[in-house]
Parts: sequence; structure tokens; C-alpha cells
Amino acid sequence: MQITVIDAFTDRPFAGNPAAVCPLPAGDWPAEEWLRRVARELNLSETAFVRPLPDGEWGLRWFTPVTEVRLCGHATLATAHALREQGLVGAEPVRFHTLSGVLTAEPRPDGRIALDLPTAALTPTEVPEGLAEALGSPVLGCRETGELDILVAELGSEHAVRALAPDLAALTREVAVTAPAEDPASGYDFVSRFFAPTIGIPEDPVTGSAHTALAPFWAERLGRTALTGYQASPRGGLVECELAGDRVAVAGHAVSVLTGTLLATP
Repeated sequence: MQITVIDAFTDRPFAGNPAAVCPLPAGDWPAEEWLRRVARELNLSETAFVRPLPDGEWGLRWFTPVTEVRLCGHATLATAHALREQGLVGAEPVRFHTLSGVLTAEPRPDGRIALDLPTAALTPTEVPEGLAEALGSPVLGCRETGELDILVAELGSEHAVRALAPDLAALTREVAVTAPAEDPASGYDFVSRFFAPTIGIPEDPVTGSAHTALAPFWAERLGRTALTGYQASPRGGLVECELAGDRVAVAGHAVSVLTGTLLATP
């Protein structure tokens, strides 16, 4: 069984966010414990398992090293890239059946892949007690994100986001920190970082799902529906977003960096 490691939201190796993609044969999913063990063995922020469905569409599940998740953008992008590279799909949009409903991945002429994802519902909330201390920075305000279940925390500047060295043991939930870009000519509109130690991801390099919340957050402030975010992790990556009501297109490049054979089959 082939596994490919793909860097998503980047056009060069060793940047963006790596995801492992494991295509499975048609039929039932393997036992969940086997899926979990494979994800733990690979130890990337996400491992994607994809299998063909009878109607020409695909089933898709995502696992961190410790749990299954409801939505993952970069591993969906990586999966669409892998299926095209392996000749399993053509140039048409690919439809994935997931825990977050049907998601579409559409190739664009410039080589990017655009994901059609559900927009997170933002609700203002009080800054949780201890959050500023855990992050090591003042927090201007927070938003809850409904079913996405991450906290969006606004910081005072791009410098503050980039300089964070949070106390990960003190973070009790998944947090996306964000601020506006300092330089209008930088090529992006806002920056972010994403910390999720509670699900086995101390810092995620580039998080497509978080941009389903960051896009409406910054669209409201900047008065535009087309935005580009830069996730300022050590690996870094650009995420292009276009808001359309309750859906958001999240687009980026992907590049394959490693292919291997999984010997421990189900």
C-alpha cells in the first residue's frame, strides 16, 4: 500500500504543511484502530485516508497522531494533489465525502488547488482566563467558531504573532492567533499561527481549516471577500481565501516529497 508525503500550501519542498496520503481500495473502511496506528506511526500533523466510492466520488478521513478530526484543509489539498499525480482522477473537480459533508477540490490553471469548505460561524466571546499568560502576549479579543471548535485570538501586531513562544502545556484548546499584515506590499493581508497540543499538534505549520474562520474574521475588518493569509510558522505558507456566504474557497499549491510502501496492511 503506497503512502505519499505531500507539502501543502507551498510550491517548494520542506515548506508548507506536510500530510501523509494513504489511498485505500474500494469497500469498507479498515478498523479505526488500524487507521489510528498508521497515523501515530507517521507522526505528522495529519494523515489522510482516501477510498473510492461506487459513484466515482471519494471517502476521506483525517487523523492526527492522537485522534480523528472533523475537518482538515491541508490534508484535503494534499489528497487531491496525490490522486491527480497518481492518475486516479483527471482535471475535473474531486468530491470528497467527509465528517464535514461533501468537500470539493478543484484544480486551477496556475497549478493551485481550490478547496470548497464550510465557513465557520464566528461569535464574539470573552478572552478566556489564563489565555494571555499561556500565549505570552496580550489578547485584543476572541471569537468562537461553532462546530469548527477552535478559538480565534486577535493579537496587537504581526510582530506579536511571529514572536510567540507559548506555554503549550497551559493551552487547553485549539487556538488560532492572528493579526493584520504590517506591510501592505507583503503579498498577504493577515498573519496567523495555530496551536493544538490537545489533539497532538503543538504547532500546525499551515492550517487550511483555521482559514475558514480567519477569512470571515478579516473580511469583516478589511471590507473584502478575497484575502490572502500567511501562516507564520517556522515552515510557513500562503493560503488564498475567497469568501462566498456559508462557503469559503481555500487555495494553495502542493508538492510531493516522499513516497513509500506501507507493509503493515489492514
